[in-house]
Amino acid sequence: MIRIPGELAKDLCDSHLGVSRRDVLRVGGSGMLGLTLGGMFELQAKSKDHKPGGPGWGKAKSVILCYLQGGPSHIDLWDPKPETAANVRSVFKPIQTKLPGVHFTELLPKLAQVNDKFTMIRSMSYTPNGLFNHTAAIYQMMTGYTTDKVSPSGQLEPPSPKDFPNFGSNITRLKPQEEPMLPFVMLPRPLQESNVVGKGGTAGFLGKAYDPYYLYPPGGDMDMGKMDKISIDDLKMRPEVFSKRLRRRARLRDAINEAAPELDEAVAKFNLNEYYDQALNLIVSGRARNAFDLAQEKDATRDMYGRNTFGQSCLLARRLVEAGTRVVEIVWPKVANSDNHSWDVHKGLEARMKNQSAPMLDSGLSALFKDLDERGMLDSTMVVCVGEFGRSPQKGLSTSGNSNDANGRDHWPYCYTAVVGGAGIKRGQVYGKSDKTASAPDEKPVHPTQLLANIYHSFGIAPDTIVYNHLNQPRELVKAEPVHGLYA
Repeated sequence: MIRIPGELAKDLCDSHLGVSRRDVLRVGGSGMLGLTLGGMFELQAKSKDHKPGGPGWGKAKSVILCYLQGGPSHIDLWDPKPETAANVRSVFKPIQTKLPGVHFTELLPKLAQVNDKFTMIRSMSYTPNGLFNHTAAIYQMMTGYTTDKVSPSGQLEPPSPKDFPNFGSNITRLKPQEEPMLPFVMLPRPLQESNVVGKGGTAGFLGKAYDPYYLYPPGGDMDMGKMDKISIDDLKMRPEVFSKRLRRRARLRDAINEAAPELDEAVAKFNLNEYYDQALNLIVSGRARNAFDLAQEKDATRDMYGRNTFGQSCLLARRLVEAGTRVVEIVWPKVANSDNHSWDVHKGLEARMKNQSAPMLDSGLSALFKDLDERGMLDSTMVVCVGEFGRSPQKGLSTSGNSNDANGRDHWPYCYTAVVGGAGIKRGQVYGKSDKTASAPDEKPVHPTQLLANIYHSFGIAPDTIVYNHLNQPRELVKAEPVHGLYA
């Protein structure tokens, strides 16, 4: 009998098991799956080399991702370069922040007063290979992997069961919910670029059981009151159905299964009983319904976050985390390739950022950090704010084939800014540095996949944990190491 040395298997469906006879027998034909015997040893060695623990390990009970879809201009927000040439520097004046010598632009006066609560990474970069397309960059940001199919127009194919999972789906699978609460919520809308909805925002090959719960509040893009119209009918109990009746139905279901074991066996792999019980407990408890009720908050609190879609989404994220949700993804209310308050400022940058997008970001994100901290939740809640890339340092320059006016900036993946805080992240830190035109990292570059690795690390999940895709091929959660310098 062949014995495979090394650690226990990391397919967390059966984390209590070692390498099974089935695994060994599979080796003979594993070349078809891209895994040789030597590759198995290599994976095991790599897994063994990873030493969990260290700064920040397992500090996070939840994570809130504020995803600024469209690619905000780092120069016009967090990393002003007032001494550079006129066609590079921002039209917005730099202002002093809470940290000596650290400046934001005048668009972020509220965030400038709370930047002692988080770390700002000024050296995010896709170096050496830049992803200039929104959808391709989104997919990598959310899954840690590049997509293999992009159309001539630059758009991705629709979501597929073969896709890599969103990081939130991986977390909720590996860190199961302990109370009757939605584990993963995406709001106020699913990920979307052009007509492709959901790419990078599903559980992919993990299965639909790990998809996020999506919100679809009614109202147009410029309806700033749409979060007051949230519909959660699927979390409500119909008036004619009482909890006792639901419990009786559950007992009846169990009785039928016992009387028909072959039926129970046929659907066992789908864990129907488990999912039914989870849904039942969720509805009966009312915990999720209460979390979505923003009217329970004081007017002063709602005003602090901002009476707009993004601000109220940040408030709702805090309420969900408070109720026990593991992962909340706040998607910027407007898709990239659009006008209004989109960050995709190929033209009209000054007016759009000053009057639309920046004030919403400033109020919502600053309130989120302040509120979490005052409630004692920031120690266990990781907050990440990032776009899929930044904007070109030189105005009017075409970098992605788009046309840009003299007051617009094109896509720029080689250097941009992210904000990370909570769950052991060092407070009041500027990590990394951009060069004099914010074109490239001057020191300590951070790849988006490393940011994902930090999220996993903060949850006490090794980034190199092996999961199996739709072809039963072993894949790491993400092929990157966390940036330990982000932690206190």
